[in-house]
Order: sequence, then C-alpha cells, then structure tokens
Amino acid sequence: MEFKRSVIDLIKERTSTRTYDGRGLEKEHLDELSAYLDKINQEIKIKARFKIVSNLGTGKEESKRLGTYGFIQGANTYIVGIMDKNKNDAFEFGYVFERIILFATDLGIQTCWLGGTFSKDNFMQIVGLNENEFIAIISPVGYKKEKMRVFEKTMRSSIGADKRKPWSELFFNKNLQPLDEDEVGEFKLPIEMVRLGPSASNKQPWRIIKDENTFHFFLCRNKGYGIIGYDLQKNDIGIAKCHFDLTIEELGIKGSW
Repeated sequence: MEFKRSVIDLIKERTSTRTYDGRGLEKEHLDELSAYLDKINQEIKIKARFKIVSNLGTGKEESKRLGTYGFIQGANTYIVGIMDKNKNDAFEFGYVFERIILFATDLGIQTCWLGGTFSKDNFMQIVGLNENEFIAIISPVGYKKEKMRVFEKTMRSSIGADKRKPWSELFFNKNLQPLDEDEVGEFKLPIEMVRLGPSASNKQPWRIIKDENTFHFFLCRNKGYGIIGYDLQKNDIGIAKCHFDLTIEELGIKGSW
C-alpha cells in the first residue's frame, strides 16, 4: 500500500480545512504529491487526469484569483481533477480522488473537497483543458492556519461537518433491519470507515445491505443533488468504496468487487 501510516488512522484524521496559513507546499511534499499524481495518471482506468496548480501570493488574493468565492482562504496550491465530458464516471473518480486526499493526509497536508464552490472558468484558464474535458473536483492542499475563521466555524456548524449518521440509519441486514455491529465480525472496521467518509454537504448518501458474506452498496439520493453536470452523490459512493476497500486491504481481509 502507498501509505506510510495506517489508512484507518488517516481516515480518522482527515478533515476538511478551509483556512490555510498562506505557505506554499514544502518542496519535499510537493515532489511526493506530484510523483503520486503522475503514478495515478498512468494507472487510472477511466478517462480522467489530475494536476497540481499553484500561484504563489497572499492567501486572500489567491482565493479570489483561483475563484473559490471566499470558501477557501490562504491556499495557493490546488489539486484539480479533470474528466472526459463523454465518459463521466463519477463513481470511480470519487474512489481515486479520495486515495489522493488520503495520500496528502499521510504527508501532513490538509485538504478540502470542492465540487461546486469554485469558479470553473478561473481554473480552466490555469489548467489548460482539452476541448472534451471539464473540471469535476478540486481540493486545496496546504497547511492549516492555527485559528479557524468565524466563516468556517459557521459553515461547519451549519452542515454538521463533524457529525455522522448512526449505523442504524446507514447499514442494514438482508431483512432491511438495522445492522448490529456484532453481526459483521471482521468487517466492523471497514464499515465504520465508510461511515466516517466525507460527502457533499455531509449528506452521507451511502447505504450498505449485508446479505450473508456480501455487502451491497446503495446510493440514497438527496433532493437537489442530481446528476446534472457532475454527479456529486455518485462521487460520494466512490469515496465509500475507497474507505471500505483500503481498510479491508490493510486488515488482510480477502474479497472481490
């Protein structure tokens, strides 16, 4: 596995950071992250690519120039996720982008998924898109400012950023009854890592039904999060798969998709 630390610890540690200290990435971190993106771009099986863009300057200026509408402050470096317009696989894209996020977390870099709160036009000019491409997701990469802005505190509070739904609302047995943690044996941690995953507006649209030794993943859509443009909630299911997959790999549990 590509991580130096336990992926379980990384999933627990990762949080969305919107206020950065204005520093550029340390050279060692930038080199490692760039090399990892190169590896992903070579191995990825869907029509997508990932690129780092950076404009050094003051945080506030960069926030405006890179078009995050003030949602991100102090960041001057971003990972940009680019997809083919005609082959838009949000499920697999979400899986891969979350691996990148966890890799950054392993380096001690803070991140934040952004699917709609950024100006695509601004980023398009910097990235240099081909005619058949669009920007699906971006994330700032940098170092957290010690003091969080009031704006960020308010936002996190409004969406319950630190809260997660209980098992009884997310995971079920084949009779559609809430799944008891004692019923899943060695899969308790992988399922819990799904529960801890990030999602658009913290909607947590994933549902799992356990049938014998098979776990079925479902998407429970929320109104206003449809498939127009880029399917953010299918992307969220990709994140869920990523957490489950990486955790069972770390624990040495055998299985297949």
